[in-house]
Amino acid sequence: MFEQLEMAPPDAILGLTEAFKADPNPAKINLGVGVYKDENNLTPILESVKRAEERILASDRAGGYLSISGSPDYARAVQALIFGADHEIVASGRAATAHTPGGTGALRVAGDFIHVQFPSARIWMSSPTWANHGAIFAAAGVPAETYAYYDHGENALDFDGMLAALQGAAKGDVVLLHGCCHNPTGMDPSPEQWRAIAALTQEKQLLPLLDFAYQGFGAGLEEDAAGLRTLCATGRPLLVCSSFSKNFGLYCERAGALTVVGESKDAAQKAFSHVKKSIRANYSNPPAHGGAIVTTILGDAELRAQWEQELETMRGRIHAMRNLFVEAMHAQGVDRDYSFIARQEGMFSFSGLTKAQVEYLRKEHAIYIVGSGRINVAGMTPKNMDALCTAIAQALKPA
Repeated sequence: MFEQLEMAPPDAILGLTEAFKADPNPAKINLGVGVYKDENNLTPILESVKRAEERILASDRAGGYLSISGSPDYARAVQALIFGADHEIVASGRAATAHTPGGTGALRVAGDFIHVQFPSARIWMSSPTWANHGAIFAAAGVPAETYAYYDHGENALDFDGMLAALQGAAKGDVVLLHGCCHNPTGMDPSPEQWRAIAALTQEKQLLPLLDFAYQGFGAGLEEDAAGLRTLCATGRPLLVCSSFSKNFGLYCERAGALTVVGESKDAAQKAFSHVKKSIRANYSNPPAHGGAIVTTILGDAELRAQWEQELETMRGRIHAMRNLFVEAMHAQGVDRDYSFIARQEGMFSFSGLTKAQVEYLRKEHAIYIVGSGRINVAGMTPKNMDALCTAIAQALKPA
């Protein structure tokens, strides 16, 4: 019966990585998958993570399964990080957090929760959004709509178009928002725009769902949480999907979280009971190691300080590569303004490259970029920048 099946197309991002690995060209450049790279084009294991692991391995931690929602210490650490330790939501108990297998696991559990408890709800996603968002919510059975987000002509946030589109959302619909470092555009709302988004969700009684995968990769830990905390000020319910793959470098450990915020502690617990039911039918309980690393670091002043310094280093390198790219493209004499790259936040940028140009770069220069033109800025280094910009300049020349 399997012989009758058609081959599924490769994943747009992970499939690109497989092609990159198979390419024998020693000068190849990977700007596809969202993984941080240092100046030597390596993905480092943070020193704070190594020290935390040493402590965990030296402890007398008992074996066995975690609970369905994971460790309570992990939940407290996550809430203190995203909301702030003294936030009203934390103090009142209006939040309940489940440890999930990465941010993807959190999104899928959220999708299951929405589908079962609010079957008439639609989820509104930005155009564009992370390539996997559509597949996750389609698999969960949640119908999707899109709202305008990026103005390709101006290389800027199309905020008026965003608000206009969301006027079409119905009471009880879900709005998927990127908490910071929008993937794939790198364009985030301003504080004033976040206040307008919060007011709209309150007025229309929409449920915000924040994909919060890059806290600390934009302007800083506190600064990147501003949008989330603005939404919290409405007192309405929301869902937050966190990931620690990027800011802790825990790509393989799949450490994520789904946090449910209710209008009251009782409302949060009622919703959370259904989240746990979904988890039990999905993966039963989360993996322990990655969550233990996050909990250990955030619970120790010395380790946290070291981690924050390492995070600042990663963030600073990404900002430096943005500026260097703009300078290098200007030096190439390209008749196109790339200054918008320096204004964007996080690991990703929309380059404006067409599919044909992306294909040319892959075939002729072994430079791997997602078909949409999204580039992972963290894949740029001082060593590969000249070759990269020279190739892009050639791709931009009229045929």
